[in-house]
Amino acid sequence: MTPRGWAVLTLAGLVVALVVAGAVLIPWGRPPAPRADQLAALRSLPVEQVTRGRAFHGALRPAAWSALAVGLLVALVLGFTPLGGRLVELAGRPFGDHWIAQAVLGGLAVLLLADLLTLPFAAWRQTVLVRYGLSTQGWSGWAVDLVKSYAVSAIIGALVLLGFYAVVRLAPRWWWALGAAGAALLVVLLSFVLPVLVEPVFNKFTPMEPGPLRAELIALADRDGVPVRDVLVADASRRTRAVNAYVSGLGPTRRVVVYDTLLREATPQEVTSVVAHELGHARDRDVWTGTVLGALGAAAAVVALFLIGSWPPLLRLAGVDGIAQPRAFPLLIALITIAGLVATPVQALVSRQVEARADAHALALTGDPGTFEAMQRRLAGVNLADPDPPRWEYLWSASHPSTVERMAAARAYARGSGG
Repeated sequence: MTPRGWAVLTLAGLVVALVVAGAVLIPWGRPPAPRADQLAALRSLPVEQVTRGRAFHGALRPAAWSALAVGLLVALVLGFTPLGGRLVELAGRPFGDHWIAQAVLGGLAVLLLADLLTLPFAAWRQTVLVRYGLSTQGWSGWAVDLVKSYAVSAIIGALVLLGFYAVVRLAPRWWWALGAAGAALLVVLLSFVLPVLVEPVFNKFTPMEPGPLRAELIALADRDGVPVRDVLVADASRRTRAVNAYVSGLGPTRRVVVYDTLLREATPQEVTSVVAHELGHARDRDVWTGTVLGALGAAAAVVALFLIGSWPPLLRLAGVDGIAQPRAFPLLIALITIAGLVATPVQALVSRQVEARADAHALALTGDPGTFEAMQRRLAGVNLADPDPPRWEYLWSASHPSTVERMAAARAYARGSGG
């Protein structure tokens, strides 16, 4: 059988594995959140809070959709015309057109160009965040974080590009197989290693001072069967007023991280409710689920790129001889961008299902639906959420149930538990 035949069989196997894993690992059932309860929850929110949240998101949409459109246009122009290949060649020319220079510098040049062309929309978004008081950063702090983000992305991107094209040169007929395995491994590394390395670049973490709240959070984790090593406070307030908490690490490195803004804005009971939600992610191994699905999806994407990228009309559009040469990197990015757009609503749906399960876990663990609902109300107010967003936007990109859905779920739980 030819390498292409093996690639077709491999892709079919990966797709089947992805479907089976999704069916088994994703919680497709959701706790009840009747629409009548959602509407009642919406009416219970202060009118000015709802109006401000909707105005804030209305102000963000033009920048977000413009950035999406420009990013897509740049990817299509560079990928489906010879322009992208010429940019790669130009980046490698000072180094004698060496394949490493073309692969790494050319690839980074393509990515940087897209970032620079969408940079005005990122700045636009920052002006909206400042205008509505959600961002506490000045432009210098924003620029420093932006440079840090570019630097981290450049380091990871350079390593990935070098590894990918080295594999292509070593196994020109079977690179797709090695690339698929490498992509799956990269997803695993990014899931479990990157957060530990990158989080300190952007935030400072200090142990929570001993006291009743820290003791309660440790006890809550122990009671839930998710022991944690420590409770840390992140200095999120230096860039935002938004509140949040999360659980990171595995086994002996697992820790609860609480934004300092959450400690300032919420009551201890509400902080406990948020942490109970995050413990639900750890107990149900949601990071592992996301990693497995991501690894299978990444491997399938590499094989699909090999098959689709060898289609002669595409190669002629890009002005390249094969998808595996560095000059074809812009074509790869164009195909990945299109696939990402198609996958966005599916990923959002999966995320909402997982988050709804974590909400149900928090309600069961604390047995306090009243505090859970109060916390959702506070989260929506401080984070300027649209409590009941437009349906099209919700289905396209919402990673969490809406505020009114979460409040309705708490009310349904209270009725079911007799609370």
